[in-house]
Amino acid sequence: MNHDPLKVLLVDDTPENLVALQALLRRTDVELVLARSGNEALEQCLVHELALALVDVQMPEMDGFELAELMRGAERTKHVPIIFVTAGARDHARMFRGYELGAVDYLYKPVDTQVLTGKVNVFLELAAHRRQLAHALQLNELFVAILGHDLRNPLAAMTSGIDLLSMTSKDPAQQSVLARMRRSGARMQAMIRDLLDLSHARLAGGLGLARNREPVDVSEVLASAVEEVRAGREREIVVAGGGAPPVRGDRERLLQLLSNLLANAVAHGAEGTTVTARVTSSAEHVDVEIHNFGAIPDDVRTRLFEPFHRARGAQAQGLGLGLYIARQIALAHGGDVLVRSRDPEGTTFTVRLPRAGGTTPQPPTPRGVETRPG
Repeated sequence: MNHDPLKVLLVDDTPENLVALQALLRRTDVELVLARSGNEALEQCLVHELALALVDVQMPEMDGFELAELMRGAERTKHVPIIFVTAGARDHARMFRGYELGAVDYLYKPVDTQVLTGKVNVFLELAAHRRQLAHALQLNELFVAILGHDLRNPLAAMTSGIDLLSMTSKDPAQQSVLARMRRSGARMQAMIRDLLDLSHARLAGGLGLARNREPVDVSEVLASAVEEVRAGREREIVVAGGGAPPVRGDRERLLQLLSNLLANAVAHGAEGTTVTARVTSSAEHVDVEIHNFGAIPDDVRTRLFEPFHRARGAQAQGLGLGLYIARQIALAHGGDVLVRSRDPEGTTFTVRLPRAGGTTPQPPTPRGVETRPG
């Protein structure tokens, strides 16, 4: 567990005020970070992970409101609680402006010592709880990663034994049992892979979901995915459209993404209908659209890409990680997966990937599920 002290940023252009705040808030489990201007505070924000900021409103060059606005606009500091400390009058308009900029509270000079320490203690306690929760979640993800990794070796030994017995046995009944065992082993391997991918997505920030960055022909990858999913399936898969410009990424991961979406479309399409896959391109993107004639209920649609969310019905298998991992792979390639579903037109998943260029694309901010009223 992280035992580093929680850090509190104190911002005031008057040195005497900083000394007074230091004396009031000094604790063994807290590190006080000082700044005498808004610019200096921004520099400290780049260096330290802050639990709380006490900011003087009236400062030259950059006042507290401007500093708060800049902090809220930065990914690193947008969630840091800000308490404004001001000597001004209780102007409601200024107070509302401060709250709009992300302030959690106001303190008025001269500051009441008990009020100051009481409010600061509350926010520090919340920060400590958040840190403990983050640590617990990290341990959980680490456990899943280790478990998934360590299960692969004994499973590999089992599948090798099944293959050996299949080559030596002539009994049809034994061959039938071995075939069932082989299918079960393949399902277990898929589950372990999904668990490891979940850990990559959550614990390592997507590391491993796009190891290679090389030109990839999406049309060729789609053809391979269709061939893979068609095996042993009764539903027809139709590929429409022609070629497209290459994207830059990991071919095997993109194959996994498209295979997941195709298998999902086959499993949940209306009986007796086909699944259609199409590749299109624009000046900036390459899109892969996968369509089936099945509608997704509104309450399910909003949770499609959540981990461990399983579709309803007898056909639902696995851990409920397929769509989550598919989208994480797309995000790791600088793209996304969108879904559009409406009865009776059906459901279309669109994988949108940036065309290959001179720079490595960065994952966008997830935009969520595109929905239309059913």
